Amino acid sequence: MNWYMTHVVETGRSAAVFALVGFIVTYGITRWITRSIRARSENTPNDAEAASGGPVNDIYIGGVHIHHQVWGILLILTTGLLEFRFQPDPPWREVLAAAFGIGAALALDEFALWLHLEDVYWSEEGRKSIDAVMIATVFGVAMLVGTTPLGGIDEGNPSSTSVAITALIVLVHVAYSVICLLKGKLATGLIGLPVPLLGLIGALRLAHPTSYWARRFYSERKLERAERRFELYVGRRDRMRDLVGGREQRTP
Repeated sequence: MNWYMTHVVETGRSAAVFALVGFIVTYGITRWITRSIRARSENTPNDAEAASGGPVNDIYIGGVHIHHQVWGILLILTTGLLEFRFQPDPPWREVLAAAFGIGAALALDEFALWLHLEDVYWSEEGRKSIDAVMIATVFGVAMLVGTTPLGGIDEGNPSSTSVAITALIVLVHVAYSVICLLKGKLATGLIGLPVPLLGLIGALRLAHPTSYWARRFYSERKLERAERRFELYVGRRDRMRDLVGGREQRTP
């Protein structure tokens, strides 16, 4: 308890902890529920029986399927409004943070629906939601750590040299993060902003074969290497997606 008070509460990280825990736990429960509903529907030929069986079911209001992202968006809006209006002290600040994390998990779990404006939850397009959740989790951890990965300027006595060095480090960091994006590595580029080492590794490795960087700078031989590497990457990524979010629905 003393450790929690010293390293979490007194450093102002308690709200971030509650938000992150709420996010991760809610995402795990949500995926368990959706996978249970899907398994039941696959094993039950009658849609009516599948919809009514089991302890958890899809929610319909007036015959319209209400996706769980709706509840997530409403919860995010409500917690944001309450925070802006009342700016409560602990423990209500942590309660709002946990509610925000819950809402964010419900909303991001259907990120692909935002993007495609159709129900693609179990399709290949729907797996973008898993990527969005993983990126959000990394950002949440970075916010929780609360460190400045690039260092900072001595506020007590900032010299021109320290300012110049810091500016140079920031420019280099932004440069290789942009290279990641040009190489078609969106997740690595974004996560690399709070985690510099990851961004640097992504910038040094081969680009996505269809990216601007590969089409602009790669020879035919190097492009073939990138294609082979990408095939291995896709296999690992899909196994991770299956582990986190369940298998996609493959059409025969």
